Amino acid sequence: MFKGVATAIITPFDENYEVDYKALEEFALFQMNYVDGLVVLGTTGEAPTIDENEREKIVSKVVELVNKKIPVIVGTGSNNPKHVLYNNKLAEKSGADGLLIVSPYYNKSTQKGLVEYFSYVAQRTELPIILYNVPSRTGGNILTDTAIEIFEKNKNVIGIKEASGNISQIAELISKKPEDMFVYSGNDDQALPLMALGGDGVISVFSNVLPKQMKELTEAILTNDYNKAQEINKKYNSLMRKLFVEVNPIPVKYAVSKLGYCKNILRLPLISISENGKTVIDNSFEELNIL
Repeated sequence: MFKGVATAIITPFDENYEVDYKALEEFALFQMNYVDGLVVLGTTGEAPTIDENEREKIVSKVVELVNKKIPVIVGTGSNNPKHVLYNNKLAEKSGADGLLIVSPYYNKSTQKGLVEYFSYVAQRTELPIILYNVPSRTGGNILTDTAIEIFEKNKNVIGIKEASGNISQIAELISKKPEDMFVYSGNDDQALPLMALGGDGVISVFSNVLPKQMKELTEAILTNDYNKAQEINKKYNSLMRKLFVEVNPIPVKYAVSKLGYCKNILRLPLISISENGKTVIDNSFEELNIL
């Protein structure tokens, strides 16, 4: 699918809380200058509040704009497989290059159930699938052997976005996985260690703000220039973490609004960043001479 960095892009809204498609196009064009892929309608894109008509229009616009220069991956996950299959069909129809599918949340599952669930979904689409493991949001963990079993049983499951935060689990996965299984970091501050272990890249929140710098970091790792990678990581690690000072994507939306690519507007249940959160981001921008 890609090696390096794919930005999990924000979804801009206007003052009426409608999707701002002009801002979306401008932001996607900005990102395309630097990154290796775009992830549309993930967590950072506020996917749970996007309706079906908006979803189809958002994906179609980004796919048309990108025009196969880099892959467009669509977040289609849900805890209802019928909804996932519907979202997958929309992505197929729109010409997307791949799917990012989170493990079921709230109703959760057993490890055996996860194998059956992802296999059921994979068998009903031709598009490549990246599994998404984020226990902090789903309440469940895709264990190493489960991820590998899903990959081996389904030819179009190509890898996993690992956001467990458990570097020991990630190290085990990378040491045991088949050679052609991709592993991407779901946490910006773990991109360096994950890729140093043999991972393939990062699906990034941070690159919404500084795509060029995250691209430089991943390029340095992929070319084994670890001195440069460590310097970049040291410089930007604080901002990577501060973009999670409140629940994602509250801080990153504020940060992108400071760059002028969107308004600082989110849909409920998310609300605008607190004054304290603004100060944290503002101070980071000042320290790094952003703007």
